[in-house]
Amino acid sequence: MTETLISLISIFIGIAGANLTGFIIKKYSFRLIGNTIVGVFGSVFFIKSIGRLGFDPMSVLQSGNVNITLFIINLIISFCGGMIALILLKMLKNRINK
Repeated sequence: MTETLISLISIFIGIAGANLTGFIIKKYSFRLIGNTIVGVFGSVFFIKSIGRLGFDPMSVLQSGNVNITLFIINLIISFCGGMIALILLKMLKNRINK
């Protein structure tokens, strides 16, 4: 695996997190396309900010092999990033519309 592949997998997991949250909790949904866009940006933002603690794709491959523990933590952070970004943006949109 390369850093690019790990980044793409992380982005897809963030998309899945946002879409799953929008599907389960309908009041936080921006529909499919909106949830997908929010999932991409939420995943990237969280991996870039929290990844500095050692969960970014470079750290996952630092030894030359895939560190499974760091890879799983990376995926969890991406999933949560998509979920949290969707909820926060929907709350922001509701507050602006009031």
